[in-house]
Parts: sequence; structure tokens; C-alpha cells
Amino acid sequence: MFEKILIANRGEIAVRVIHACREMGIASVAVYSQADRRALHTRLADEAVFIGPSEADQSYLSFDKILTAARQTGAQAVHPGYGFLSENADFAQAAADAGLVFIGPPPSAVRAMGDKASARRLVQEVGVPVTPGYEGLDDLESLAREAGILGFPLLVKAAAGGGGKGMRVVWEKAEFEEAAAAARREALHSFGDDHLILERYIPKAHHVEFQVLGDQHGNLLHLFERECSVQRRHQKIIEETPSMLLDDNLRSRMGESAVAAARAAGYQNAGTVEFIVDPETRQFFFLEMNTRLQVEHPITELLTGIDLVQWQIRIAAGEPLSFAQEETLPRGHSIECRLYAEDPSINFLPASGPLLRFIEPRGPGVRVDSGFLSGDEITVHYDPLIAKIIVHAEDRPGAIRKMVEALQGTVVLGLTSNSRFLLDVLAHPDFQTGKVHTTWIEQTFDEWQHPQCPIPPEVLAAAALTQFQDSGTSYGVNIDLQRQGPDPFSPWRASSSYRTGE
Repeated sequence: MFEKILIANRGEIAVRVIHACREMGIASVAVYSQADRRALHTRLADEAVFIGPSEADQSYLSFDKILTAARQTGAQAVHPGYGFLSENADFAQAAADAGLVFIGPPPSAVRAMGDKASARRLVQEVGVPVTPGYEGLDDLESLAREAGILGFPLLVKAAAGGGGKGMRVVWEKAEFEEAAAAARREALHSFGDDHLILERYIPKAHHVEFQVLGDQHGNLLHLFERECSVQRRHQKIIEETPSMLLDDNLRSRMGESAVAAARAAGYQNAGTVEFIVDPETRQFFFLEMNTRLQVEHPITELLTGIDLVQWQIRIAAGEPLSFAQEETLPRGHSIECRLYAEDPSINFLPASGPLLRFIEPRGPGVRVDSGFLSGDEITVHYDPLIAKIIVHAEDRPGAIRKMVEALQGTVVLGLTSNSRFLLDVLAHPDFQTGKVHTTWIEQTFDEWQHPQCPIPPEVLAAAALTQFQDSGTSYGVNIDLQRQGPDPFSPWRASSSYRTGE
């Protein structure tokens, strides 16, 4: 087993990996940019190494800086988390060339599934269904010709990357040229690759993914599905497991297809095979494979009792899986809500600034994965995810009630969050009955507005700041003590009416 692991990431996923390392008795090394110089993950890790400016391409995306930090600290392995370099085959190879273990799949598997065009061809060879599409020449003339053959509506998609970037829905022929040009520009900007593919678009489809786990000894299995249809801008905000759409037969067939797709790529470690499901015909189609840990992995952990991050580490260290497919049994129901600093009433515009007050919910069956405390800064440089709130209950109605209680017990002051929006989504009859799809949010909540609050935001912010100052070091771990004087017991630091000399 490893003695020390470097975590090539930040925020809540870095914190999550640090906790896994602690439980396994492994030392952890954090890396951080200028914007994260006082971030929570840097304080929880055993060591922290500065790797550059706030811009990701000069810090968290720098091969040289991360591998140098690993070498200087004596780390034996690198955990990439999700995002940044987690699906970069060249980085995985560079880590191996530097004598480090990359905690993830082999570079060959990342390359096989990293390009959506080659991934579609690969899984078709092993009998996994894909939507009708086109992944050949992608000059505009060829794409337009094939689009006419496929028919509309269809998806124009970037062959590389993910997260909804470089993707456009085209409803009719007249829209195609403009949509393809826009998708190409976005793909080039986001991934440095403007190659496009076409796929038949399925209206009101469900997005259902399967967690897979494979070791270095040929063992490969799935850990059931996650329903991820509640999305905004093609990005998930609520996930749950199990899916209400799937019955036992469909679940079994999709699970077998997920394992077949992963095996075709020679997959090892944790990964996710994503499918689109037509709710009318109950047909499913391969969408893509994420060759990394997913943001929503906690709901699978609560459903199965299997710690995915620890197993990522164990597999990378050469351990075989200690359980078989028939021994993995789902228990109850789990839901995750992503708490973002964003304004749903303005097309989910990201928010930034100081998190003056952040109180996490507590209670049986409630888990919070976060990289922030009160006083921390949500910057413009990275994803505005504040926390993931995860609940587990005996059944879906119980899980929904528990999530509502958890969100109501969450306090975010100092900037706008989507907590009220999440509560309204959970309360909607369509969500309650599982009748949601990938465009449901934009169709149902297009005119959503924040409910009116009788207390002015200035008063709330002042109250938050006062409580924050009164809390001392409990929440004030990031306060710059020098700006208030070097003596933490000075009466000048008190926010009460205390007077000296009385």
C-alpha cells in the first residue's frame, strides 16, 4: 500500500480524498494555487505545495508543477479527483513515466473512451446499443449532408471533452450551419479539439449512468445506476439512486452493457458508463464513458456501503476486488443535491465573493461533501460548487423528505445560492413522481424567481458578519488576524458592547 499520495485537485474532491487517505493511514499532499492559498484542503492535508497563479492552466493543469511537487514530497501516487487532469491520458502517462502510480484507469483506456467517436465504434463492436449517428468527416459540407440523412432533431457534439460544452440541439435544417459553427468554436476553446459528431436527439430522454469498478486482475463489475436527468445547461444538479424508470430487467441489461463497454476499453479502477433512455420505448443507448470518479459518487457509496475512493486507491496499489457482482446489493434510496453559488433566476449565473456564513445540515442519513467553511472565498477562477448534500433513507419518499429538511437546515449567507431553487424542484409533482428528463428544468422553471424575503440582504449580511466575528476561531479559520491586531484576546477585537476599565 502507498505511504503518501499527492492529490492533483482542489475543493471538495480534494477534501474527500484526504479523508480517505486518513482512514487508510496514508499521508496526503495537497497542491494549491494563489486563489486557494488558504483553502480547506490545504489545511487538512499533511503537506501542501504551492503550484502557481490562480489560472488553472498555470497551476492545476500544469503537468510539470504537479509532478515536481510529487517528486519533492516523496509521493508514490497521484489521485486526480475529477475535472482538471482526471481524464487526460497524457498526464496519466507522464505520471507513470515519472515513476508515480496514477490512481485511475490506464492511459490506453482513457484514450479509448476520451474521444466520443472512437468510443461509439468501440462499444458497438461488443453489442452495446448507440443512438443513430455519424462520426466520420466533419467538414461542414459532410456534416450537413449526414444531418439531412439522420433527420431532425439531432445533437451536434464535440468529440472530445464533456460537461455539455460543444453541444447543440438542432431542431431543423435551417439551424444546422450556425449550431455546428458555434459547437466547433466552443469545443476548440474548451478542449483544444474542434472535431464534431452527430447523434439523433431523443426528446424527454432520461440520463442514467452506471458505476463500474475493475481491478488489475480481470475482475470488473457494476454498482448499479444513478438517475441524473435533473440538469441545467447539460450539467447535473440533482442525482439519485435507484432510478424510478428502471425495472429489474432493464437494470440488468444496462448493467451488463456498462460492464461490456468498460471491458472493451480494458478498463481498470472506477469509471462511469452513461446512457440515454427513451421513456416511451424503454430503449437505452450508450452516451459516453467518464474515465474518472464522478461528482455524484457519494449516492452510490450510500446505496452499496462501498467506499469508492478507498477502492480506487486499493486497486491502484494492485489489490483485487474483495466482492463479486452478486454480492453487491442496493439498500434504500439516496439523493444528492449540488449546492452552487449561482443565481437560477438569471440563467444560473455563477456568483463569487466571501462566504460569510455557511452552516452545514446535520442528522441521521445526511452527508455533506464540501471544500469550504465560513469566511472562505468563492472565486471566479473555478467551479462555484459550495457543497454536495447527500441523504440516504429506506425509500424514495423518505429520502426526499430528508433532503428537504437538510436543505432547509443549510445556511449560506454572503452570496447567492441555488438552495431555494433545489427545494422548489424537489417539491414539484413531476419530480415527486419521477417524470423528469434532461430538458425538464429549462422547460419547467424557465421563469423561476427567488421568493421575496422580508429582511433586506444588507441586514442578513451584517448579521452573518456579526455572528461570524463572534464565533472566534470555530468558523473564522480564514480570518486574517493581523488586520485586527496580533492579540486574539484584545478587547478591540470584540463585536459586543464590552468596555475596558469597567
